[in-house]
Amino acid sequence: MEIHKLSIIVPAYNEGATIHHILDQLREVELLHNIEKEIIVVNDASTDNTEEAVKQYQDSHPEFPIQYLKHDYNKGKGAALHTGFQGATGDFTIVQDADLEYDPKEFNILLAPAIKGVADVVYGSRFMGGNPHRILFFWHSIGNKFLTFLSNMFTNLNLTDMETCYKLFRTDVIKSLHLKENRFGFEPEVTAKVARIPGIRIYEVGISYYGRTFEEGKKINWKDGFRAIYCILKYNLFSK
Repeated sequence: MEIHKLSIIVPAYNEGATIHHILDQLREVELLHNIEKEIIVVNDASTDNTEEAVKQYQDSHPEFPIQYLKHDYNKGKGAALHTGFQGATGDFTIVQDADLEYDPKEFNILLAPAIKGVADVVYGSRFMGGNPHRILFFWHSIGNKFLTFLSNMFTNLNLTDMETCYKLFRTDVIKSLHLKENRFGFEPEVTAKVARIPGIRIYEVGISYYGRTFEEGKKINWKDGFRAIYCILKYNLFSK
């Protein structure tokens, strides 16, 4: 499939101190076949200087267009993604968290099956392949694998990392879904709804993972895990 443009959605909440790092990486990465990049930063009503940091970056790099969107009040990561998806104009769309846990140089790994014309959706797995992974929380890894296992039971997919940030979607596919979850329930909801699309072609590729500690700004906690279980059951059994 010929891909002309990739939309990159960057949800941001209180990332003012570090967002320039990820924007640098996005600016520098070169995509296969000279695919154009569309950067959409969605500020989810940050209480720090995230807006100032993004606007300063725009002023410093006028050659690198960034579409800046913001919420008037905090709605959650899922809501920020919904806003970004609505504004996407690329052939494919990918999610890029504003933290430094994922490496944009690996966009090309996810794009490869799409460029070959064999994939409509590609998940980047932190649990497969020989790429570097920071060693962090044991119970988080167990929780992730349990949530993926539970999701797979209902979707009949054999994913290894349902909770990954790196999800590449054909833009018309992600826009066709009526997504409701405003916070960390986005991952199980979108997986359940994508899996039900007739003829959908889902691939998974191995990626690196440079995780953050809570002191470094990691935001997800055990409550989000319980919400994910609820969403797996809700969107696979009760709300289709």
